[in-house]
Amino acid sequence: MTELVEHGHLFIGGEWTDPLGTDTIEIVSPHTEQVIGSVPHASRADVDRAVAVARKAFDEGPWPRMSLEERIAVVTRIKDAIAVRHEEIARSISSQNGSPYSWSVLAQALGPMMVYDAAIQVARAYPYEEHRQGALGPILVRREPVGVVAAVIPWNVPQFVAAAKLAPALLTGSTVILKPSPESPLDSYILADIAREAGLPEGVLSILPADREVSEYLVGHPGVDKVAFTGSVAAGRRVMEVAARNLTRVTLELGGKSAAVILPDADLEPAIAGIVPAAWMNNGQACVAQTRVLAPRSRYEEVAEALAAAAGALVVGDPLDPATQLGPLVARRQQQRSLDYIRIGQEEGAKVLAGGGRPAGLERGWYVEPTLFGDVDNSMRIAREEIFGPVVCLIPYADEAEAVRVANDSEFGLSGSVWTGDVEHGIDFARQVRTGTFNVNTFSLDMLGPFGGYKNSGVGREFGPEGLSEYLEHKMIHLPAGYAAGA
Repeated sequence: MTELVEHGHLFIGGEWTDPLGTDTIEIVSPHTEQVIGSVPHASRADVDRAVAVARKAFDEGPWPRMSLEERIAVVTRIKDAIAVRHEEIARSISSQNGSPYSWSVLAQALGPMMVYDAAIQVARAYPYEEHRQGALGPILVRREPVGVVAAVIPWNVPQFVAAAKLAPALLTGSTVILKPSPESPLDSYILADIAREAGLPEGVLSILPADREVSEYLVGHPGVDKVAFTGSVAAGRRVMEVAARNLTRVTLELGGKSAAVILPDADLEPAIAGIVPAAWMNNGQACVAQTRVLAPRSRYEEVAEALAAAAGALVVGDPLDPATQLGPLVARRQQQRSLDYIRIGQEEGAKVLAGGGRPAGLERGWYVEPTLFGDVDNSMRIAREEIFGPVVCLIPYADEAEAVRVANDSEFGLSGSVWTGDVEHGIDFARQVRTGTFNVNTFSLDMLGPFGGYKNSGVGREFGPEGLSEYLEHKMIHLPAGYAAGA
């Protein structure tokens, strides 16, 4: 029996505070369908309090006025504390959203540490001031912190996405209101403890679990200078619409329907070994998942057989069992969504090659079998719409030109990969695909480079110097003629 985790306070400006409302959020295990925790549901009044203390901390407090090295010291303590508590964080997240524990250790706990490490490296090398010779005389270009940041994060990789927003915001001197999803707020209380112990000054960080209505109020708050959002395309459009009323700066990391392209010369064994974890990662609940696999017609049957066998061999079960490779989906609605798409795919004429329903012996919990569709046409809904579940499409193509066309024939442009015997040719293929991240004979996400999407997959970038720039305002200072820096 899992111990019930109950929290009665909100973390506002670095202090545990009584909520101003009376609503609560109950967290339900996707494995047992039982309540495993509860937290206060932040109200609009709580948002007002959090924005007020963040505003004061930015406008008057020490955080943006500290040296970079002083801020790095605090962020390093946050990262080091995550290392100490990484197993606790991984278990908490897997209990809430169904991520396999072995995957959670890497992506939900150790992954955020890598994000903080990379952000620190980037922040140290970043040019915050730069002298230039302008067209009319010398100028000084400054990069200054953007201000109060509203960071809205999803339930699928909560600590990884929180780190992607907190690290650059904190390192550049901004203050943050972090809004976790109501499906997975428990791990944010661990983060709050860590931040408090790390020595963040008063007002710098608040954490407010809440639903969409309160999230919208936060995004549209006139005291917020920037919104950093990760979630669905529909929600991203709404965020941009609401933030636009105040001309609030926005970065959006949204959905994907990424293509893994197997070229005719690919070595199939390593290709399948690389594609399977990328396609069904986190139970298919990942924006970068390689959910369209493109195979040459000349090798289609070979690819279909190997991919179906690999999907059928995935171990499905309790997310806290270290042997599990595919756990339950986060909520009943997500399970039903995947099952609906499986029905739609069959009605469209696609053929189920593996899976196709609920796993045998797992009548309780929000489970869906790892499912592979064959004979998929790229015009089918299952190939065009983001399912966000363990459903993958195998699409045949005639030649490389068609492979490029199909890979690009999507409203999304977040990730992708190509598998080939010639890496240089793979790089040339990558140059033709309109997507923000691409892989040649591998699948990875490097935190020192820019991550984000083309088309409906987002606006702006995270990670690398490009991601740090999203948390900075750019100022030009005109200097008198003849001025020489350092003279």
